[in-house]
Amino acid sequence: MSGTTQDDYTDRYARRVRGMTTSEIRALFAVASRPEVVSLAGGSPYIAALPLDAVGEMLNRLGSEQGATSLQYGIGQGTIELREQICEVMSLSGITGASPDDVVVTVGGQQALDLLARLFLDPGDVVLAEGPTYVGALGVLQAAQAQVRHVAMDADGLIPAALEEAIAANPRAKFLYTIPTFQNPAGVTLSEERREQVLDICERAGLLVIEDDPYGMLSFEGDAPRPLRARRRDGVFYCSTFSKTFAPGLRVGWILAPHAVREKLVMMSEANVLCPSAFAQGAVTQYLTTMPWREQIKVYREIYRERRDALLSALEDLMPAGTTWTRPAGGLFVWATLPEGLDSKAMMPRAIAARVAYVPGTGFYADGTGRNNMRLNYSFSAPERLREGVRRLSGVMEQELATRAVFGGSTTISAQRRRGPAAADTPGPDLA
Repeated sequence: MSGTTQDDYTDRYARRVRGMTTSEIRALFAVASRPEVVSLAGGSPYIAALPLDAVGEMLNRLGSEQGATSLQYGIGQGTIELREQICEVMSLSGITGASPDDVVVTVGGQQALDLLARLFLDPGDVVLAEGPTYVGALGVLQAAQAQVRHVAMDADGLIPAALEEAIAANPRAKFLYTIPTFQNPAGVTLSEERREQVLDICERAGLLVIEDDPYGMLSFEGDAPRPLRARRRDGVFYCSTFSKTFAPGLRVGWILAPHAVREKLVMMSEANVLCPSAFAQGAVTQYLTTMPWREQIKVYREIYRERRDALLSALEDLMPAGTTWTRPAGGLFVWATLPEGLDSKAMMPRAIAARVAYVPGTGFYADGTGRNNMRLNYSFSAPERLREGVRRLSGVMEQELATRAVFGGSTTISAQRRRGPAAADTPGPDLA
C-alpha cells in the first residue's frame, strides 16, 4: 500500500479495537476478517470442506422443483419433514423417543436461546451459567435484563459443589444455562459422573436446565457423552443447530421442549419472525435426505482434529512460560490463560497491529472478569496458518512481558517454553 508505513498500520488498527465494550467479538470481526490478519478469533466452521458443487446442485433443484413451496411462507413450528429428521439426528446422540410435535425449528441456535429467555425471564431475574460462557447467550440474557451468576468450572466441566453453592445463594434462579459438551469458550466437557450429579442437583432444587449442544457431534476421541436431555426428559430444554455440522448461513436450529410449553414457544416464534425460512428448512431437509451427511461429519472431525493438534503443538512450542490452556476433545475452541500480569483486552491493539486476532476473555463473563484469558479458534484456518498466528501472538506477549519487566512489573521475560502433555491438559486458574 503506497505511502503507508508500519506505524500507520499500527495506529489505524489499534484505534479500531481500543474502544471495545459490550461485545469483543462484534468489535473485532471488522479487522479480524482482513486477509492479512491471522484470525484465531471467530467460531466459523470450515465450509470449504463441504462438497460445494453437490450442495449447489441440491439448492438449484430445491428452487426449480420445489420453489412454489420453498419460496413461500411456512409455519411457525417448522416443517414436519424437518422436525422428523431432527428427531433422527438427536437419536444419534442418545436422545431417543423424542416427538416431532415437541420440536420447534428456530432461526439458528441463537433464536432458540432468545425464545427461552423471553418465555421464562422478567427483568431482574437470576440465571446461572458456567463461567466463562457463550458470549451470544450473555447478549440474550442482557437483553432480557437478567442477572447472570457464573458457576465455576474445571477440566471436567461444571463443578457440582459450586452449582449447589450458586443455587443456595440464588434460590429463585430461573434456570441453569449450560454447554456441557465441548464448551464454548473453554473447550472442556462435563464428565459422565458430573452429568448425573448436575441433573440431580437441579431436580432437587426445581431448577430448569437449558442445554446448548452445538458441538456434540464434533468429537475427536470417540463418542461424546450423552446429552443431559438423553438422561432426563423433565425439566431439560435441549437446543442445537445445523450451523456447525452443515451450514451456518442457512440459520436453522431447534429446541426440543417439554410438551407443556411447546405451543408457547411456537407462538413467541411467530410473533418474533412469523416463520423460519421455508427455503432454509428445505435445504437442510434435502441435505439430510439426499447427501452423505454422516460421512461429512466424519470429514469435519478429521479436519478439526488435525487443526486442534496443530494449534496445541504451536502453543507448546511457542508460548511464553506461565501460559496455560485447555485441551479440547472436540468442538472448535481452546481457552488460554496468560502469564501473570498480562491483560488480554489491553493487549488487543498490539496484537491486531501484529496482524493476529483472538477474543479476550472478558467477552465471556457477565461481570467483566477474564482479562487474563483468551479464546482461540482452530476450525477455520489451515495448520500452518494457525502456527503463524501463534508465532505472532507469542511475539506480542513477549513484548508485553518485557515492557512489564522494564516498567516496574514483577514478571520477567524468559526463553523457557511450556512443554509436555501435562501442561497442555492443565486448565487456567479460573477453570480450577
